[in-house]
Amino acid sequence: MAASQLTASSISVSARNLVSFEGLKPSAVKFASFGTLKSGGLSQRSFRGLVVQAATVVAPKYTSIKPLGDRVLVKIKTVEEKTGGGILLPSSAQSKPQGGEVVAVGEGKSIGSKTLDISVKTGAKVVYSKYAGTEVEFDGESHLILKEDDIVGILETEDIKDLKPLNDRVFIKVAVAEEKTAGGLLLTEASKEKPSIGSVIAVGPGPLDEEGNTKPLSISPGNTVLYSKYAGNDFKGTDGSNYIALRASDVMAVLS
Repeated sequence: MAASQLTASSISVSARNLVSFEGLKPSAVKFASFGTLKSGGLSQRSFRGLVVQAATVVAPKYTSIKPLGDRVLVKIKTVEEKTGGGILLPSSAQSKPQGGEVVAVGEGKSIGSKTLDISVKTGAKVVYSKYAGTEVEFDGESHLILKEDDIVGILETEDIKDLKPLNDRVFIKVAVAEEKTAGGLLLTEASKEKPSIGSVIAVGPGPLDEEGNTKPLSISPGNTVLYSKYAGNDFKGTDGSNYIALRASDVMAVLS
């Protein structure tokens, strides 16, 4: 894997801006030992052999990547560099992409004597779990190799509300957070409790049993459900509504 060498002159540290890097490339970065750093209450330290891992870079001599088993190769959607109002975003404020296009799939998942085909096809637009897979730089673009089970759903339009969940995933429109306390006090955005109730928009076909047969979920579109507060992946719709995709096992109850 490629490596870049940085010296103390490449790095500046202040009380408000911890570290700034110049010329950092998406590959492994190795820092040489550098001098004493001072920042407010920081004590004098010297760092040696610090390694930062980033995307694996595939050399140009390789012209294709073939995923194995139940793995899928996804070309990552480009990060938005501007807000809707045209304001340029710094890299720290750009949200990490959670979607892309399937460019290659493995031969399938083996269950017993069966081999089941991958449920997504080449060309499909998909949404995946935020921290899933291994990122690779291939042919000058960012890709992700991940397991089929890490794919949350297929996106058939540009709006997340039209997500088609896969496997045991449930797609929920989150209930609006309470604007006031029981005593009538207006809540600020920071003090609003994250809702864990919502309306089911769509459900996946269900998980596979030991024989490779699909087990339908007991949750249906239209159900109002209570789910684990810190489960799943959050999304924002074009209409400003909040959505969450999570596993059926994270749904604790159906409300009526």
